[in-house]
Amino acid sequence: MANFRSLIYPLLLAAIAFTCHCQERKVYVVYMGNLPKEGVSVASHHTMLEDVLGSSSKAKESLVYSYGKSFNGFAAKLSEEEAAMFSEMEGVVSILPNTKLQLHTTRSWDFTGLPQNYLNLPHEGDVIVGVLDTGVWPESESFSDVGFGAPPAKWKGICQTVDNFTCNNKLIGARYYNSDNYYDDTDFKSPRDSEGHGTHTSSTAAGRAVPASYHGLAKGIARGAVPQARIAVYKVCWSSGCGLADILAAFDDAVADGVDIISVSLGSGYPSPYFHDPIAIGSFHAMKYGILTSNSAGNSGPYPVSVSNYAPWTLTVAASTIDRKFVSQVALGNGQTFTGNAINPFELNGTSYPMIYGGSAPNVSAGANADISRSCDTGSLNSYKVRGKIVLCDYIYDGSGVIEAEGLGNIMADYRYSDFAFSYPLPSTLLSIEDGAKVLDYIQSTDNPIGTILAGETWKDVSAPRVISFSSRGPNPITPDILKPDLTAPGVDILAAWSPVAPPSIYYADTTSVKYNIISGTSMSCPHASGAAAFVKAAYPNWSPAAIKSALMTTAYVMDARKNEDAEFAYGSGHINPMAAINPGLVYNATEQDYVEFLCNSGYNTTTLRIVTGDSSTCSGNSTGNAWDLNYPSFALSIPDGQSIRGTFHRTVTNVGSPNSTYYATVYAPSFQVSVEPSVLSFTSMGETKSFTVKVSGGVIAQQPIISGYIAWKDGVHVVRSPVVVYTVLPDGPVSINNAHEGPSMRHRNGIFGRI
Repeated sequence: MANFRSLIYPLLLAAIAFTCHCQERKVYVVYMGNLPKEGVSVASHHTMLEDVLGSSSKAKESLVYSYGKSFNGFAAKLSEEEAAMFSEMEGVVSILPNTKLQLHTTRSWDFTGLPQNYLNLPHEGDVIVGVLDTGVWPESESFSDVGFGAPPAKWKGICQTVDNFTCNNKLIGARYYNSDNYYDDTDFKSPRDSEGHGTHTSSTAAGRAVPASYHGLAKGIARGAVPQARIAVYKVCWSSGCGLADILAAFDDAVADGVDIISVSLGSGYPSPYFHDPIAIGSFHAMKYGILTSNSAGNSGPYPVSVSNYAPWTLTVAASTIDRKFVSQVALGNGQTFTGNAINPFELNGTSYPMIYGGSAPNVSAGANADISRSCDTGSLNSYKVRGKIVLCDYIYDGSGVIEAEGLGNIMADYRYSDFAFSYPLPSTLLSIEDGAKVLDYIQSTDNPIGTILAGETWKDVSAPRVISFSSRGPNPITPDILKPDLTAPGVDILAAWSPVAPPSIYYADTTSVKYNIISGTSMSCPHASGAAAFVKAAYPNWSPAAIKSALMTTAYVMDARKNEDAEFAYGSGHINPMAAINPGLVYNATEQDYVEFLCNSGYNTTTLRIVTGDSSTCSGNSTGNAWDLNYPSFALSIPDGQSIRGTFHRTVTNVGSPNSTYYATVYAPSFQVSVEPSVLSFTSMGETKSFTVKVSGGVIAQQPIISGYIAWKDGVHVVRSPVVVYTVLPDGPVSINNAHEGPSMRHRNGIFGRI
């Protein structure tokens, strides 16, 4: 009997597990492309569900969202088998499991060249910036509506006034989405922000001008690019992440609500085809309605092919430094002083305290030894030895281990995160490995080592702007001949509004409450670009998303490749320059049809495209397999290893500068040849278009990461600059060997630690 049981019992368990797996239902999105001319109704989606699930009651219970405002589809709770049945149905483009995506200042706008005293643009109050994020803290002064009139007539959105959440004439709309219906203890079941991230990004893009600081650091005026613009928030992210079905629901609503710019500081940790990516899907349909989506490049740098959000109809934003950095110094009892990176508001008044090395204080009762305690992880330190002392730790951590052991301060030595600063819950600083070794030598060679951590300071960073290490890099993982990221913007040590219930430091249990906080990430650079796009939109309300994007890219400040070894794969066309973007001279415009042709050349078939576009779009069947002819403001040429450089691009520019003007082409390409034909473009009216051809050629190349140059059209007033990059790939295109890197391993609620 025992032998029978030992044989049959595992089989029974396996059978039960298989049965449970088959019955388990999860949220899936059934994406069905463009809205049909007759529109869609919840009933039509209900009928589809009923056909698969077998009853009306099951269909009603299963349906989570019905998308029908800007595109067609629905989200429903389905088993894998049921989802597979939908994937075989006519009219279904893709089935998407409800995966979780991650969230990716006083000085920053001045650094971009957009001064606070610029003349308000006549249509600024009509521009609506939609922000998909963690919600917002509506009582923040950054969202005050003092002096504001009623929202523009085009606004059709709502404010979900739940649990004392209110909107006003500045913050004109707010919605929240939670398809999993799971709420952590820290989550508000409303548009209110408990994470801080959404409040920070919203105020960065379009917040009011408000005196602010972080415990006295970075004191000045915090503001957005367009302080008179309106904000609508769509809470799609929670403590557990950002649901795919929720992101699509927010896009669907935002388009119908009447927003002008959509800002999305979140993304996936792995590449997906365009119509399996919720941000690519939502932004495609937003583009059709004249709305530009600005999104973050991701925090998986400096690894190559790590860029997130790479669809050509979106603006992809890298993160770079501004001319201010935060430091905190360590002063030892022997007179030595070392400078580290930290946003340290704590004041020890120069008083010296006993010091100890974490490796000398293991919590042996908890099973720790010196090799464990040297990292100062939570629970690893001996409180009897650490209490009241400043602790030297071998790695960066959130300070919880030192706090738990009743330590007074925290000195960390690590090679990671050396080019920007974090906030900590106790006096802290981060030193280089070399300086950390000197501090350790002092501690171990002195009977009674003492020292102090000085209060934080702000220093001028003369090397700015440079792309920060964590900012995700190109090349584009899906379409190698579209350069991504598109440009870079301030994303390091940015001061902006914050949720007072969210921890301000990297320690998740930090109960300190602040109204403004300093964090870093491409999440912070994205709203800078979103705000700059809103600034251009305020100047030219009728410009297309592609025209706005082109204006930002072709007028960007030129970055110094000597400070950024990945060159355009790090910063794209350059650093945003909002004031120049409102007078670009020429723009590279693109319509939905241009993107349809691009998708045809990318291998999509007529059947799929007609579902997505809702029209009679056709693919000729003569796919080029490249994106050379998409009217893009930059030029990228991927060459299979061992082949010669050959590529021909066709472009069209639209005159938005002087009616009578002549532009001359200037080419810089030290490592390959570039010809432009014609090399002179003459215009006699506004809105006139001219086309030209660019031929790129050169010798055989192999294992070439990136070589670059540029084309610039000049009329004596304007400089319309486009980078030209050439690099090698394997025959199947760029492949990232680092696609497991979704960001640094340390998890936290803000900035780099777990966000994009």
